[in-house]
Amino acid sequence: MSENKNDRIKIKTGLVGRLLIAIAIGILIGRLPFIPEWFIRILVTLSSLFSAFLGFFIPLMIIGLVTKGIADLTEGAGKLLGITALISYGSTLVGGTFAYFVATAIFPSFITSDLVNKITEAGEGAAPFFTVPITPILEVTTAVVLAFMMGLVISWLRAKKNSGQVLYQLTCEFEEVVVKVLETVIIPLLPVYILGNFANMSYSGSVFAVLSIFWKVFIIVIIMHLLYISLLFFVSGTYAGKNPLKLIKNQIPGYMTAVGTQSSAATIPVNLDCAENNGVSEQIRNFVVPLCATIHLAGSMITITSCTTALLLMYDLPHSFGLIFGFICMLGIAMVAAPGAPGGAIMSAVPFLPMVGIVSDAMQQLMISLYLTQDSFGTAANVSGDNAIAVVIDKIYADKIKS
Repeated sequence: MSENKNDRIKIKTGLVGRLLIAIAIGILIGRLPFIPEWFIRILVTLSSLFSAFLGFFIPLMIIGLVTKGIADLTEGAGKLLGITALISYGSTLVGGTFAYFVATAIFPSFITSDLVNKITEAGEGAAPFFTVPITPILEVTTAVVLAFMMGLVISWLRAKKNSGQVLYQLTCEFEEVVVKVLETVIIPLLPVYILGNFANMSYSGSVFAVLSIFWKVFIIVIIMHLLYISLLFFVSGTYAGKNPLKLIKNQIPGYMTAVGTQSSAATIPVNLDCAENNGVSEQIRNFVVPLCATIHLAGSMITITSCTTALLLMYDLPHSFGLIFGFICMLGIAMVAAPGAPGGAIMSAVPFLPMVGIVSDAMQQLMISLYLTQDSFGTAANVSGDNAIAVVIDKIYADKIKS
């Protein structure tokens, strides 16, 4: 498998800290009586401009990351790729489904009708001074279809000798453009975006009702991550005839590295060591671990599904399983390769939020805020699950590798 340029992305570990500071400052600004409304409107205007640019950029991000990801993943992998991709996608769907049922069972106990009324009755708060409509070049669904078509065709061309290299190089360079914009514009400005959102919620009076829900969702999501990782290792260990507790113990360095780096790609070297300690053969771990860092998204899906369900409950919107499961199935495809870029998973998910009724800017901003504060733990769950899958694949191919 060729080197993934996302491996070279360096993510500042202080992002979550900056987001929390932005939330705190935003709440303070919105509640101080001497802060004039025009100042709140300036912050809201900045958030609105960022939101417009984000909507323009997301289809380009999907094309840049997903096309390159697919073009890399299908390079000479054959049945091994197919089995790994199928297990990874299945695990992602199971993770999202698990999160939905836990969320619908537990969240209503603290997302009460009184809190819902406070949030819905608070209104939108201050309005921006002006907006700048930036029409995306493509619709998101069009971008997803184009990315898959281009990725598969480039992969097919590269399977032929001396063919497809120009298109592949173009894809690689466009991916670098996307990653550069994420690193230098989107991620640095996220705290400003979130500050404006929370200042407006604080000004409108809904922020404390939101925060009373926020921290409980955070704790439950982390517990779900840990439970799901344990389940994956229990199943993989039982299937492979290995001690699940030992597998979990060997995974701790990879988990902690992912929490610190917030990057599946940056955790690959440590995760390869964890796979080796779990007895996964070199051939399998060198293929499965980097591959699953791109396509196995169970941790991210648990977080996004939980936050989505919480928002739907907060705004008293429909949240049937059929509605959410279609959303989960779409994200399992659309987020391919996105977690390799900082903030990629939630940015890939934002265009699909209207599928479940999350349509307003305020709701989408809150969704981003909820997700990013838990992103490092979702990443840690993703990479831990990668090694559980590697144990299964190694068992499936054990005889072929020995021969």
